[in-house]
Amino acid sequence: MEILLATGNAHKKLELSEIMPQHTFLTPKDLGINFDHEETGLTFLDNAQGKALALQKITGKPVLADDSGICVPALGGAPGIYSARYGSNPGEPDLESPQRNALLLKNMEGKEDRSAFFVCAMTLVFGEFRHYTIQETIEGVLTTEPAGVGGFGYDPLFFLPDYGKTIAEIPAEEKNRISHRGRAGSKMAELLKDL
Repeated sequence: MEILLATGNAHKKLELSEIMPQHTFLTPKDLGINFDHEETGLTFLDNAQGKALALQKITGKPVLADDSGICVPALGGAPGIYSARYGSNPGEPDLESPQRNALLLKNMEGKEDRSAFFVCAMTLVFGEFRHYTIQETIEGVLTTEPAGVGGFGYDPLFFLPDYGKTIAEIPAEEKNRISHRGRAGSKMAELLKDL
């Protein structure tokens, strides 16, 4: 099935293409559409649904959207839904991943509880009243410095005790199997089979 992704994030497109290889994923840019939905929801689910419904209304095509981020209990759940905009000021360009990672590590200085978890809310929309949602997580611990070159975003800071490595240090195939997006995507692939 050809599915339009409500994102301009090339990393997400690549991951979802690897997680669900039986489907073809396109971004709005691939179709010459300028799509930039403002995320005003209060939850990952709100934002995923908002993006998917908005793009489906514009195109009439099946749309998949995800909203994901890292939550750190010692920081009251931050960055949370603001993970991609963490540390950025309104009206200014968002910080790049290394800058966000450095800020997160700085804000964690002196914190004993370094537990963290990633959340991925994924919504597939066929029409205004026909949509499916899956939300998944993966739990880990924040490192004190980045490690690894794989993945993207906060992956170099997210240590998996069972693997003894950060997500950025494990092969992409393994990441796509165990990560929050991998888990949600696998369940979405099963749902798509039924549909």
